[in-house]
Amino acid sequence: MEEEIIRQPIVTICGHVDHGKTSILDYFRKTDLQSQEAGGITQKISFTLYPYEQINKTCPLLKKSGVNLKIPGFLFIDTPGHAAFTNLRKRGGSLADLAILVIDINEGIKPQTAEVIQILKHNKTPFIIALNKVDNISGWRTNKEKSLKESIESQPLNVKNIFDERYMMIADSLTSYGFDSDLFYNIDDFTKKIALIPCSARTGEGIQELMMMLCGLSQKYLKEKLKIENCSKGIILEVKKEKDNEYVEAILYDGKLKRNGEIAIADMNKDLIITKVRTIEEILPLSTKFTKKEEVIAATGLKLQFSEKADILPGMPFLSYEKGKEEEIKEIFKKELTETITTENKGIIAKADSLGSLEALLVLLKQKNIPVLKAGIGDINKNDFSSAKANLEIDPFDAIILGFNVNINEDVKILLNQNKKIKIILEEVVYRLIDLLEKTREDLKKEIEREKLMGLTTLCKLEILHQYVFRITKPAIFGVKVSLGRLIQETKFIDETNEEIGRIKNIQSEKNSLKEAIKDQEVAISIPGVNFEKQLKNKKCLYSDISERQFKEFKKNKDLLNDEEMKILREIVEIKRINNPDWGI
Repeated sequence: MEEEIIRQPIVTICGHVDHGKTSILDYFRKTDLQSQEAGGITQKISFTLYPYEQINKTCPLLKKSGVNLKIPGFLFIDTPGHAAFTNLRKRGGSLADLAILVIDINEGIKPQTAEVIQILKHNKTPFIIALNKVDNISGWRTNKEKSLKESIESQPLNVKNIFDERYMMIADSLTSYGFDSDLFYNIDDFTKKIALIPCSARTGEGIQELMMMLCGLSQKYLKEKLKIENCSKGIILEVKKEKDNEYVEAILYDGKLKRNGEIAIADMNKDLIITKVRTIEEILPLSTKFTKKEEVIAATGLKLQFSEKADILPGMPFLSYEKGKEEEIKEIFKKELTETITTENKGIIAKADSLGSLEALLVLLKQKNIPVLKAGIGDINKNDFSSAKANLEIDPFDAIILGFNVNINEDVKILLNQNKKIKIILEEVVYRLIDLLEKTREDLKKEIEREKLMGLTTLCKLEILHQYVFRITKPAIFGVKVSLGRLIQETKFIDETNEEIGRIKNIQSEKNSLKEAIKDQEVAISIPGVNFEKQLKNKKCLYSDISERQFKEFKKNKDLLNDEEMKILREIVEIKRINNPDWGI
């Protein structure tokens, strides 16, 4: 009977930017990748093979505890701050078997932390929490000779009080997400409470306990999940180019993969990409370097080159391919993509850089009750713009394209200049993207309400230019300057004494007919039925006429008016109340 192979658990390290994710991993592997990253922020996924031998070296506590470790090690995935990589997915759930959520104990749950918690909860990913940077608590005494519990208990009273207050505040915040949590040494049943492990990636305090918790939970709860099957299964993480060569970085999460073996990769068009694996390079243990292999076993990080060129998208799943099983594989991929990308018959357009990030975005949009009509991977293109333009006719709130970690194609930039009503919002951090979307929709709502309001009538004040009288009557044609507001054809005007003057028939500027004129513009206007000499010779200004009903509507929605429009409105009210003091009250 063939011996059962247990693979490494896949562990993702996630959390808010600058809370110490990479620093904790660096302490495990005794490297300093953090200082090599631009601005100290992880720029790409890095995976680390962490073998059994290293666990024993890093964690002497394990030997003392008497745990007989069966797992061959871990595959760690260090993720950038945004939710794309927290959300690495495989069929039926999260790619990660476990997650370490890193929280700076002194800063608590920040927006990105909250976003990660929501994604972990959605994916049902088991996780533990590293309460990092305990050494930054004022007066903290690091003592690695003692157990972590003894070290915490032996802190000066004022320091212990600060520690208790900060960890309890985080535990309290977690209850609002539906999680009970406690310090790991107070927990009896880890299926019911999230373990909090205080630690410092700088001094190393608590890091052994963190590793021990990972080992213990993997051993106790994941053993059945870690059995390797025959079929190779994986996820394409990134598609990269080096000179003329194109390769992908991928994770093999089940089975074995051989060089020259055939695989099927999912495609957004519900089709299959079938290709041979030309070269396999596997990540070396505790290293960022790769080595060429003829065969690899899950779970591991890989660089793959394929025999055929194909338009492969990041985040797509792949399977070992058997001839004649195309329809079966298509069905598996179809279910996987349908699980991931669910859209509605109305809503905005959403684009992201990978399948995982797209689903992360869709999950968070759903939580905000923002519907999505169309979702896709890659840069924003003409088709996306066309969809948003069609939305403009149906519902202007949905004439928005959301781009998570993607760019805008050049031809779309040209179209965008021609149609300012289509909104494109780009961001690399998902919670900021959602915030920007909510603000844009709020602004749009005000804009639409304002357009409805201004549809009642326009607010305008004209200064008569007496030196430019072109015709005295039939119709009167003369020059005006738009002092405040907008001048629009067919608007009815009154003078400063509330006497009706008439409707503007035509507006001209340098012999060109205009439909409207804006503030400070000087134009010629014509008003039928007016004798300039008799009615306007001694007048200085004209005002757009409004009814009491229109005024009350403006008053009710005054937050939609700008300062200039409010000024005109006040002046019109004063004019109207010359003869009727109760006008508009």
